[in-house]
Amino acid sequence: MREKPIGFKGYHLGEKGSESRGFTLVELLVVISIMSLLMGILIPVLSKARHQALTIVGMNNQKQIVTAVNLFAFDNDEFYPQSVSFVEYNGNWNWYDPRTLASWNTTPLHPHRAMSEYLRSYIKDASMMFCPKAPKKFKYLQEAWDAGDEWNNPDTTFDILAVRGAYCFYWNYTGWLDENTLFRGPRGPSDGGRGQSKLLMTCYLGYDHRRTPEAYGSCERLKGADLVPETLIESAWWSRSASGGLNLSTINVKLHAAYMDGHVESFTPSEAVPMKAIMNRFTNEPYPSGMGPGDFYLPRNGLR
Repeated sequence: MREKPIGFKGYHLGEKGSESRGFTLVELLVVISIMSLLMGILIPVLSKARHQALTIVGMNNQKQIVTAVNLFAFDNDEFYPQSVSFVEYNGNWNWYDPRTLASWNTTPLHPHRAMSEYLRSYIKDASMMFCPKAPKKFKYLQEAWDAGDEWNNPDTTFDILAVRGAYCFYWNYTGWLDENTLFRGPRGPSDGGRGQSKLLMTCYLGYDHRRTPEAYGSCERLKGADLVPETLIESAWWSRSASGGLNLSTINVKLHAAYMDGHVESFTPSEAVPMKAIMNRFTNEPYPSGMGPGDFYLPRNGLR
């Protein structure tokens, strides 16, 4: 008869014994407690890692956009694309939201209303034009980018042409800083020394948008912020009321700005200055408080 190996224990279906018992309630509670503890440790770590990864993606987006704009200038007599951040009424036009990717129509000074008409040869993936930390991308972003001037929102029977994203674009843009000073975005790679800024784009941080009066808005999630939902023309963003002492010195986020030479640097809200959109381009009068797109915050370095 064949002998069983030393240490062998026989198991038989249907038999009950100490070898086949399950976990006790105490043991299950211990396992659950350990798992909960590990999850409590891992979730903040994973969230921080995800945030850092999105930061890297966003900085890379900005670098590639700057490269594309400079390549456009190289192919077009050292001039950057025209800004599409304007609105036109009855043959007249004024500046508007610098997040604009496609305006309503064209003007004699603006032969294209869609940014992609200038940059589509250099940027194929429209996701690059959108801050990855924003709540969600405009659902027709790629379609609008590909269609350019021919874009029309399929969710309506009316002509809904405009598209606004989550980055602010400042080439060939003019904004109001105060009664004596205008912000002037660069016109081409050789600009920046004659009253033009060298700033090309930033993450969005604003205040007092017509949809969120007396509140801060950003593509970066502000602590305690609410979601401002997408509309037919605007992408979603985060917003929080200025009540309760919230101001630029207490908003704890880090934003990024890209410059003509291709470098991207971070800035905090406390290092930013407000710029308003110009409602009347002949007098440089800005939109009144609570009307229009509100304030947009630029890094102080961008004003040099």
